[in-house]
Amino acid sequence: MRTYRVCNVNGPNQDNWLRSAYIGRGEAQMVYVDLRFTIRDCSSIPGTDGSCRETFGLYYGEADSDGEPSARTATQLKSTFTKARDITAEHVLALNGMGKVNRVTVPIGPLTGAGFRLAFRDRGACVNLLSVRASFRKCPATVANLARFPETVAGPSLSSLAVSHGTCVANATESSVPVKLYCASEGDWVVPVGGCECRPGYRSNEELTACTGNGIS
Repeated sequence: MRTYRVCNVNGPNQDNWLRSAYIGRGEAQMVYVDLRFTIRDCSSIPGTDGSCRETFGLYYGEADSDGEPSARTATQLKSTFTKARDITAEHVLALNGMGKVNRVTVPIGPLTGAGFRLAFRDRGACVNLLSVRASFRKCPATVANLARFPETVAGPSLSSLAVSHGTCVANATESSVPVKLYCASEGDWVVPVGGCECRPGYRSNEELTACTGNGIS
């Protein structure tokens, strides 16, 4: 398994960067970056003279193509990328190397470009970056209130609700209020509005997913 490691803890003014390849955004308006990593306990490393840290930074930069970025130096990278969060460790490794792997999930958005890159900034920690996973969330296609709703991508922020307009199932018509559901950031359907009703001669099942019957003869 490939890992990335840095442990330049004995020198001051560290500013080390690791940049990902280009990642196409697709439908996503917000992505969740899942990190697995370990960090050494600074108190277990001799001779650091206060230069050791137990955090690192997660950054992102939007891009419209996968061409080679021009930013090379730490100063250029800092001006190109946006800071998402400082990553801290719940568990630190002791001198004997024993300790738990940390896992942190960071939401990044809103995203509007064709794609993005991730970057990691080290200012003097002893870090092993074990895995990085970027994903986005959708609400699955569903049937509710006698209406069908398509798969819907979650909105651009943790507080946003993406609206989805429904289509009545067979043998049903929309009531006076347009039928819709909202897709929350975690990929769950919330806040149903309106609904459909069965045509004369049909009745809904208990789950409100279908109208059954023979209609008016």
